Order: sequence, then structure tokens, then C-alpha cells
Amino acid sequence: MRDEEAYSLLPPYLLDTEGAQPETGATQRTYGTLSYNQRRRCWVVRGDPSVTEWCKRLFPGSQTSRRGEARFTAHRRIVGELNWLMLRYPLTVRECDRERWDEALAQAREYVVRREQALRLPPRQEPDPTVFSGRLTPFQQEGLAFLMRSDRCLLADEMGLGKTVQALAMLATAGAYPALVIAPPHLMRNWENEIARFVHHADATPLRVHVLRGLKPYALPPADIYLAHYLILRGWKEALPQAAIPTVIFDEIQELRHAGTEKYSAASLLAHAASRVAGLSGTPIYNRGAEIWNVINILDYHFLGDYESFTREWCYGYGNQIVAKPELLGEHLRREGIMLRRTKREVLSELPPKRRLVMAVDSDDNVYRRLMEPLRQILGRMGEPETTASQRALWEMEIERGERQATGVAKAPYVAQFVRALLDAGEKVLLFAHHHEVMDIYQRELKAYSPAFLTGRETPAKKDRSVERFMAGRTDLCCISLRAASGLNLQRASCVVFGELDWSPAVHSQAEDRAHRMGQTDSLLCYYLVSQGGSDQDIQDALGLKVSQFVGLMGDEPQSGDDALQSAQDARRYVERLVARLVAQAASAEAPR
Repeated sequence: MRDEEAYSLLPPYLLDTEGAQPETGATQRTYGTLSYNQRRRCWVVRGDPSVTEWCKRLFPGSQTSRRGEARFTAHRRIVGELNWLMLRYPLTVRECDRERWDEALAQAREYVVRREQALRLPPRQEPDPTVFSGRLTPFQQEGLAFLMRSDRCLLADEMGLGKTVQALAMLATAGAYPALVIAPPHLMRNWENEIARFVHHADATPLRVHVLRGLKPYALPPADIYLAHYLILRGWKEALPQAAIPTVIFDEIQELRHAGTEKYSAASLLAHAASRVAGLSGTPIYNRGAEIWNVINILDYHFLGDYESFTREWCYGYGNQIVAKPELLGEHLRREGIMLRRTKREVLSELPPKRRLVMAVDSDDNVYRRLMEPLRQILGRMGEPETTASQRALWEMEIERGERQATGVAKAPYVAQFVRALLDAGEKVLLFAHHHEVMDIYQRELKAYSPAFLTGRETPAKKDRSVERFMAGRTDLCCISLRAASGLNLQRASCVVFGELDWSPAVHSQAEDRAHRMGQTDSLLCYYLVSQGGSDQDIQDALGLKVSQFVGLMGDEPQSGDDALQSAQDARRYVERLVARLVAQAASAEAPR
């Protein structure tokens, strides 16, 4: 857009600055001085009490305990309002701050122009296909356009609408590298997989990704994207801002809804040092509406003014954390161009009735090895000469069951962590698993959510009570055995999570259909959580699932005899590979060093 066109978008209070900065020797009356406070990052007005009184009346956040003094946060939007005030009450800008004021005013004009231009831009944008692999839905194209035109913003789409993909499309299309992604620990591996799948250089070579390890800072190697989780931020508090990484993405930014922690302080310093900052969250506000101030303050310092004036004006009084009119605050954030939020219900026409997403989760290698030790003893007996074919078959079945159980138990705490995030986001979850030992871990890890259980161990009366509790809304979590799902009607669920996998696609489809039934008015999201070790990879390959990829309908027809035979053959081949692997590991352990 040409300069004159951009100039035409400015409101009058940002056009005329004649009275704001009188030239040396000018006779125009001034009402005080304007100076910059570096420590507080604010502009300070000192002058006639009549002027500072007007400041405090019009701008609640400018109040101080000192007579004849008012403070204005050095935010682009607030600088524009201060300039408007100076048209009526001209102030003398302190000579040492004149250049800073000119720069602040230029940024205020640019901010307003970009906001007005955004209203005139096409609402959707296609990602650059030379650096981004994948297709965005129309609403995701709108999200990309929003992220491209907003250098500090919050993408607050409801969970399951692809915020990660939209953020990666922005990084690729804008070439906003190097970038730093901060995410919860249980989503780190998913970011690695999504980056590998969706973004690359124009010559098709993969991006360089480095995962930060530990609390002790070290020299960062060259990379296009750095990944870190919130738990290590405090250790990198001083180092990361000095790394001068221009783009920062805070995934699940509600992790920063509580101020006063080292994690929050580190995130604030990091965001201040970056030129582009984006937050992703389906639930930026939890119990207290004022938590949104903490979140927005990370993205754009004092966008909502200082905390005291925010609680006084937006909440039920000074220090109160309940927003009086949340819909009015939401509209303000959207109108100012800092937040975009869509719900599944709003974009339902663009979503398939049932969506499947395979996501990687961590597992505990030590737990896995401990549980696998008894199987090595069975392996030793299988090699004895007197072993019969029937004994060998039984032992192979025991080994297969044992490793599936070891896989499920080793990743169960991480599955619970993933489900906890869904529940905190307001989702209604069906969590499927196979082994009782895995269910026991879910019961312990998710106790605070008072889950219902349908594992085959309950009496008919307890089973009915579990179904009734979930459908009546007395709990939002129901844990169900994969092979005990037949005949249940649980269409209140919005998410289905598979903490363990089965060899048969039809078993998964039947489990999904506990929620995907008549009466289900939402698009159902089905998560398949897989770990890198154990049996998951083989079962995943047999099912034809690709990590972090929406897949087509899978096993949606009743299981035929051929399907059952294919599942049995897959399991058999897996056991043969497993036995061979264990034999090789045993031989390696016994070999002299």
C-alpha cells in the first residue's frame, strides 16, 4: 500500500502533532513535560494538576500516588491516545527523549495502519506450497491470514481445529526463522513430527530442529526451529532472550495464566526480545477471567493496561479476578486484532463427522525394560530341545501379550497427561485401553476428574451407573476396555482417545462408534496415542496409520472373516519379529566385550 493510502487510514489524532512538540522558541503554551521512564517502560507526564487530573480521569491506568504526575504504558495503542491528549494540552518532550517519542509515535501509526489494512485484506491466505506440505481448510486459511498480519497475537481456536498446522503454515510462508516453540512436555514429540511432516526448505530439504535439554544453558547450535518445554524455561531465563530468536510461539499458552513464577518471568523476557510472538490455546481462560490479562501481557506488554486498572475497569472491582462482561472483553480483543477464536460448532460444515489423528507420546524406558525381563526368561525356555510346537505357540502368545502390556504401562502416565489437557479444555473424553494394569494407572493419575470405568470388572449395576454418570454430566471422563465397548451409547463424548492399540481396525471403529452415534451433533475427534518403543510401531504399521496425519475411514465396516484372519496374521508376524529381536538382544548382552 502506498504511503498516501496508508496515511489516509490514520485517524485525526495521529495526523496532527503540531501542538505535541513545539519548536524551540515557539510561543505556544505548554502544560508540562513528557519524559520516558526506562525502568517502568512508561511515558511520564508532569505538569499542571488540571492536566494530570484529566489524564487520570480519562485513562485509569495512568494513575499514580504523586500529585502532578501521570504515567502511560509505552504500548503502541496507548501512545496514540497520549498523542490525542497532547493535541489539547501540549507538552514539552524532554530533549533526550525526543527521538524515542518520534519512534514511538511512528510505531503507533504503523500499528493503526496495519490494523485498518487487515480489515481490508482478503480474509484467507493459502500457504506457500514450496515450503509447506499440506492443505488447509478455509477456516485454517483464515487463521493463517490472521497470523501473517499480526506480529503479536493469540490464536484461540477450540481444541482439535489444527492450531499447530496453522502456526507452521505461518512460519513457512513468512519464512519466520529461526523460531522458538515453547510447548508442554507431552506435546514436544508431536511438534517434532508435525514439523517433519509439514514444513521444509524450498529445495525440499528438511528443517534443522534442535530440542533444548536440561535447565543449564549451553551454546545453541544453528537451527531453523528450536523446541523447549515450559518446565525448563526458568533455567534459560537469561540465555534465551540473549539468543535474539525473532519468532516465538507459545503452545498451550494458558500455561502462563499465573503471573509471579519464574516460568512466567522467563516467558515475559523472551517475548519482549522477539519481534513476532504468537500464542496458541483453545482455553486461554480457566476459572478466572482476569487470567486472560496475564496471557495477553506475555504476547503484548500492557495491551490491556496495567493489572490494577484492568481489574478495576473490566472486573468487579480493584483486585477482583472475575470479568464482569467477558463477551465485551472478547469482542474488544477481536476488534483490536490480537485474538482470533473459532469453535467446532462454528466451522462444523468444514469438518468431517469423524476425524482421526495419530499423535506420538513419550514412554518410560525403565518401566518397559523392567516389565520385559520376565519375557526374556520365557525366551530361554523356548530354545530348549524338548519344547513342543504347542508350548512354543503358547509362549509366543504370552510374549506378545507381555510386550503389549509393557508398552501400555510404560506410556500410561503420558497418556493420562494428554487426557488431562483435553479435560481441562472442557472436552468430554472416552479413554480406551486393553490391560487392567493400564486402567489402574489411569485411575490413579486421573483421580481428580472422578472418572467412570467400564473395564469388564464391574457388575451390571456398576456398569449402568458408570454410563449414567457420564451421560448425565457428573463426570467428563469414561475409561473403557477396548473389548468391552460393544453396545454402549455414549454420544455425549466429544473426543475418543486410544491409550492402547488393537490389531483389529474394526475394534477401534466399534470403540469410536460408542460416541459417533445418533444424537452426536459435533465432529468427533479420535486420538490414537502411540509411543516410539514397544508394540505400538508394529501395530501402527499394520493399521496403516501415519503419525500426526488425519487418516481416512478405517475399519468402518463390520469385521469380516478375512479381516480377522489378516489381524491374526499381522499379530503372528509381529511375534516372530519380536522373538527374533529378543534373541538378538540376549546374544548381544552375553557376548564378551
